[in-house]
Amino acid sequence: MSVVTDFSFRPAAILLEDGTVFFGRAAGVIGTTIGEICFNTGMTGYQEIFTDPSYFGQIMVTTNAHIGNYGTMDTEVESSSIKIAGLVCKNFTVPFSRLKSGSSIQSYFEQQKLVAICDVDTRAIVRHIRDKGAMNAIISSETLDLKILMERLQEAPSMDGLELASRVSTTIPYTYGRPDATFRVAALDFGIKQNILACLADRDCYVQVFPARTPFHELKAFSPNGYFLSNGPGDPASMDYAVQVTTQILAEKAPLFGICLGHQLLGLASGVQTYKMHHGHRGINHPVKNVITGHCEITSQNHGFGVSPEDIRKHADRIEVTHVNLNDHSVEGFRLKHVPAFSVQYHPESSPGPHDARYLFDQFTAMMR
Repeated sequence: MSVVTDFSFRPAAILLEDGTVFFGRAAGVIGTTIGEICFNTGMTGYQEIFTDPSYFGQIMVTTNAHIGNYGTMDTEVESSSIKIAGLVCKNFTVPFSRLKSGSSIQSYFEQQKLVAICDVDTRAIVRHIRDKGAMNAIISSETLDLKILMERLQEAPSMDGLELASRVSTTIPYTYGRPDATFRVAALDFGIKQNILACLADRDCYVQVFPARTPFHELKAFSPNGYFLSNGPGDPASMDYAVQVTTQILAEKAPLFGICLGHQLLGLASGVQTYKMHHGHRGINHPVKNVITGHCEITSQNHGFGVSPEDIRKHADRIEVTHVNLNDHSVEGFRLKHVPAFSVQYHPESSPGPHDARYLFDQFTAMMR
């Protein structure tokens, strides 16, 4: 990607893999970027979304009409940098109204070298993705030659079968929380969000975060009370190394909690296959029913893969479904019957999103206790 860091009202285009094209204006930096196109229905929390490692390799379409209106803050991030491949929005608002904000979204994108396009019909794009499904797309403010753009787009790999977690994971172990905390948690970082660590530390956990490809004996050497499998990007079926470690954790019969990608890895380690969804779940208003308590939660979600309900039913003697999506009845959570392990597909750390599911962290610490 070539970059010129001067904001311009020059034209830009977004071309989808099936040949659909939308024209708009350039935002962020001038350049070209490629990724799998997806959309998020959240009304707020755009900075947390942009920095969520689970979005690595994806072009984000925001359905909220205004992006940038409340600026950016260094504290409202989920990782060290923007992780989305590009942004598509309706109104790219450079002036911001929040006094606490440190910079405009344009300055933020210039610093992070992110390509974006605005003044496009995001409703039409979202409807197209919902009809046709997830696909790759290319944004460019360097050239509007569709033949050139399509040639570049066709060279991009599909998200199906792509291993990305090790590309966003930490390269060295680090700790989070108080060393004298009640619980010690070994967390595998497949793209972990900062607020997950904060939620664990708030519940008296001292967390050591390990690189994605860490062997089990190194996790065990931390002498943890429990293990955690994080969220992250890419296809879980391509992560044999993580499935192997998860299987070894289960053999220890130690408490285990997985979120999002961690949920899918726990499924694979338990004999449940994963699948690529038609267009995924991304937003902060997804209704999920806890089938154990009968309560409904409004949840924050970000995933393009899921666990097979049919496979879970085949293993009903070992696996119990705990949460179900009320929109499409996909499996949003399960627990193992003979091992203290459970997981959810959605994001109980809720950054952004409602706090309905924060109790799951309490459930994990109770299990360790």
